[in-house]
Amino acid sequence: MPLAKVCLGPGFPCCLLDSGGVEIERNDRVVVQSDHGLKLGRVKTVFGDADPQLFRDQIKSMLRLATPEDLLQEEQNRALEKRAWEHCLRRVQTHRLPIYLVQVDCLFDASKIIFYFTAPGRVDFRELVKDLVQEFRIRIELRQIGVRHRAKMVGGLGICGRGLCCASFLRDFEPVSVRMAKEQQLSLNPNKISGICGRLMCCLTYEYAAYQDVRKHLPRVGKRIQTPAGEGKIIRYNLIRETVTLELEDKQELEVALADLNAGDTPANSN
Repeated sequence: MPLAKVCLGPGFPCCLLDSGGVEIERNDRVVVQSDHGLKLGRVKTVFGDADPQLFRDQIKSMLRLATPEDLLQEEQNRALEKRAWEHCLRRVQTHRLPIYLVQVDCLFDASKIIFYFTAPGRVDFRELVKDLVQEFRIRIELRQIGVRHRAKMVGGLGICGRGLCCASFLRDFEPVSVRMAKEQQLSLNPNKISGICGRLMCCLTYEYAAYQDVRKHLPRVGKRIQTPAGEGKIIRYNLIRETVTLELEDKQELEVALADLNAGDTPANSN
C-alpha cells in the first residue's frame, strides 16, 4: 500500500496517510480525517509499498486533494486564529487570569476554536469563555495543557542542538525519572538533564533499557574482584567506555575493560 507522511501544522504530530489509490506528490495539500477533526495537511514524503499492519495505529484516511475552496477556507481560518489570539490575550489581561496562552486552533470547517493554555493551577475561565463566544459566535473550547505539551506545540531546539523530539517524532510522553539519569551515570544537575519545558528530558528513556540489560550481567558495585594486580573492589562503571574502575588494597585505582573482567577475572570474597 502506498503511504505518505503528512504534516498537519505546528503543534500537531505528522501522520501516515492512506491516499486510497489517489496519486499524490510531495508538497500536495490534502484534507485529512485526523484525531483533531478535519485538517488540511501538506505531504512531506511519499513512500512505496509498505505493510499497513506495521503502522495501523498511525494511518489516517485522506478525504480528498485540497480544492481551491479548501485553500481559501484554510486562509480564512488562519486569519481567524490570529484575531482570536489577540482578542483572547486582551480578555485574559482584563480578567487578570493566570493563563499563558500557547496556541489557537480553528477546526477546518470553522465550527469551533480551541484555545490551548497553561496555568499554575485550576482556573475559573467561565467569564472568558462568555466573552469569546460573544465575540466569535461559534463554539469555544479552552483546553489546559501541561508544560511538556506546550513545548511540543511551540517547538524549539534541545541542548543537543536538534529540534525537540516531542515536536518532531514523539507521539506520546513516557514517564521519566531521576533514576534513569542515575542508571546512565549522568550528572544530576537539573540544568543538564531537563528540557526547555523544565521537566526531565524525554531522551533519558531511549537507552535506559539497554543500561539495565548490561547491568544484569555485571557484578554489583562493592564486589571484590581478584585481578593480576591484586584484589580490588568495584567502585564504579563507565558503560560508555565499557570499563570498570577497581580500588586496590593500596587505595590506587585500576581501570579494567569489561571484556577482560568478564573473561578472566574471578570474584573474591565480598566484605
